[in-house]
Amino acid sequence: MRNNESRGVAFIFFDLGLTAFALSRHSFRRFVVCRETRMWIMEQLGRLFTAVHGKVSMHQAACSMSYENICFETEQHLAVVTLNRPNRRNALSLELMLELLDCFERIGKDSELRAVILAAAGKVFSSGHDLSEMVGKDINEYRRIFDVCCELMTKIQSIPQPVIAEVQGVATAAGCQLVATCDLAIAAEEASFATPGVRIGLFCTTPMVALSRAIGRKRALEMLLTGDMIPAATAADWGLLNKVVPATSLREETRALALRIAQASPVTLAIGKQAYYTQIDLDQPKAYAYAKEIMTMNSMAADAQEGISAFLQKRPACWVGK
Repeated sequence: MRNNESRGVAFIFFDLGLTAFALSRHSFRRFVVCRETRMWIMEQLGRLFTAVHGKVSMHQAACSMSYENICFETEQHLAVVTLNRPNRRNALSLELMLELLDCFERIGKDSELRAVILAAAGKVFSSGHDLSEMVGKDINEYRRIFDVCCELMTKIQSIPQPVIAEVQGVATAAGCQLVATCDLAIAAEEASFATPGVRIGLFCTTPMVALSRAIGRKRALEMLLTGDMIPAATAADWGLLNKVVPATSLREETRALALRIAQASPVTLAIGKQAYYTQIDLDQPKAYAYAKEIMTMNSMAADAQEGISAFLQKRPACWVGK
């Protein structure tokens, strides 16, 4: 997306017919673009395909990566990222968040990986920001922490692969934000969730962004204003979780969901995830205008033609990732 702030217009580009769509507060219109703009469109599309068809595999790169606060491994077409500060309740220190950013960036460029599981070591999923880093800092240091946090949350939703939170225990404040940000989430029955910043004088303002989009205004405000802990069953009922399972089957259930997703075409997953987050904040007419063009473009993809043909011929599809 390219912004034109002086005119109050944001341009959303598609490759179909090399047309462009001008989205503003009052209109949504299509027009033919010039050669220079076409080149820019292709550059932007190239970024998406680079993410889906990355040349450097995480399987190849993993041996050269060294993280202090997280663990990374692959299982078939899955990436498993584990928060690994159990002695600090997996608090999201600046260093840990930077490591997660680096890891998700690499995952996003690996076409062999089709889904991501975000898990945690120990009894606590994450207690949120590391409060030892939140005392006696200057404004730039605080801004740096929250800049990185917001960048991390944005990264999770912008990589091509769906990210599934595997929540085995308590997730509070930015830890709850992390769960709300993931595309999907499965939790153990013992898990619980809270945004208790209000009780220590630091309102959970950035967690509020993800939480309110996951569970709605009234329920989010109840959590934010009281700081009360809610059990996993309530979190699922409110929409924070997809499923609650016994702790003994959490790992199995999460991997089963991830592997089911990984059966799909990687390019289709990438198109679908990007389209979901783009349309969700548009009003309905603009969302439909956007979605029909994306679906038209998707129809022309090799994997879409293969999938439709395989269905009609009653055979398994053979994805080529294009």
